[in-house]
Amino acid sequence: MTVTENKGLDEWRNYWFLPILGALGYATSVLYIYSMGPFIEPIQQEFSWSRAQISSGITITAAGTALFSIPIGALVDRLGPRRIAIFGVIAVCCSVALLGTATGSDLNWVAIWCVLAFATIFVQTTVWASAVNSRFRASRGVALAVTLSGAAFAAAFFPVVASWLIERFGWRTAYFVMAAGWGAIAIPPIILFFRGASDKNQTPEQAQPPETLTGLSVRDGFRSFPLYALVLAGGFFAFTVVGLMVHFIPILTGAGVGRIEAAALAGMIGLFSMVGRLGTGFLLDRLSAQRVGAVVFLFPLVGALILLSGLTDYYALSLAAIMIGLTLGAEVDVIAFLSARYFGMLNYGTLYGAVIGALSIGTAFGPLTAGWFFDVSGDYNQFLLLVCIMVVIASVMLLSLGRAQPFDDTH
Repeated sequence: MTVTENKGLDEWRNYWFLPILGALGYATSVLYIYSMGPFIEPIQQEFSWSRAQISSGITITAAGTALFSIPIGALVDRLGPRRIAIFGVIAVCCSVALLGTATGSDLNWVAIWCVLAFATIFVQTTVWASAVNSRFRASRGVALAVTLSGAAFAAAFFPVVASWLIERFGWRTAYFVMAAGWGAIAIPPIILFFRGASDKNQTPEQAQPPETLTGLSVRDGFRSFPLYALVLAGGFFAFTVVGLMVHFIPILTGAGVGRIEAAALAGMIGLFSMVGRLGTGFLLDRLSAQRVGAVVFLFPLVGALILLSGLTDYYALSLAAIMIGLTLGAEVDVIAFLSARYFGMLNYGTLYGAVIGALSIGTAFGPLTAGWFFDVSGDYNQFLLLVCIMVVIASVMLLSLGRAQPFDDTH
């Protein structure tokens, strides 16, 4: 067994619980996104809204995350992730429950999503990735994969549960039950055990001296090409993959697939996103991270082409879901890993926050654009063509990254 493998085992012995808690927190951050698909049609039927109008809620929250991603990252660098995480998880669960109180007024809908937008800035990826990156070096790729597999679980679990609840109790009660149930699962363990190396009130064995953290200064980070390459790659990719995920069920039902079957196929995206995330994390620790990411970023191309073909065969649609899932499970993992590699940990929260801002902008406009294309043309074909173009650009940007400075002593 190599020295690096021994270090990796030691990290897991000491902090095995931290990536799992991070996964619960990260799943909370996408609770409202990955459950949105089943809610679109019943909300549209009750309020007679366009799909773009319904999807605008995600645009509001993602825009809030984009605006505050750098300040929150700086706050994580200053205070540590623990206090921010606890407040954020509680606030998000309460805010998601508020969606069930929507009255049909445009102002009311925007106001609820503004509340949720405020809550969401405290559970963004920076909070969870910062804590895990501070504890794991030799096994950082796998640790991040486990943490970010919270989104994979969310993609598999939330659409199916939301569909089941909507069918039996209606969409309003579904929001209440999902928020309360998930809060009961996620909040207690995060309060009890979630701590990064920079958090206060730790034992001497838990604490990590500040001098062990190395990396770019904020000024040098914002002057570096890798920052902007990751911003472009992350933003383009989030635009495509989140737009596909949110509208996947409406795309299928529009092609004649039943709602429950469409929800099951959407759940397949979640299952394979976990496979993609863990597999990518394993490869990131062993192969060129840029090349691994560039290949993974092309997977949605296959899914988009299948959906464009108009095929309704179960196996074809399953393949589309699998390819989207494999990449949905890997994109944030790749970006978080490369950010630590190119920026170091000294100002990781601030610099990675800039990349998260781009991811959030993509998240904001992907579902909105998909809904707008449907409202204008009656189908999603133009959006799917845009997906094909943007994932190729994102892949090329990852390949354009140069050699990283030796901040991370494990590579």
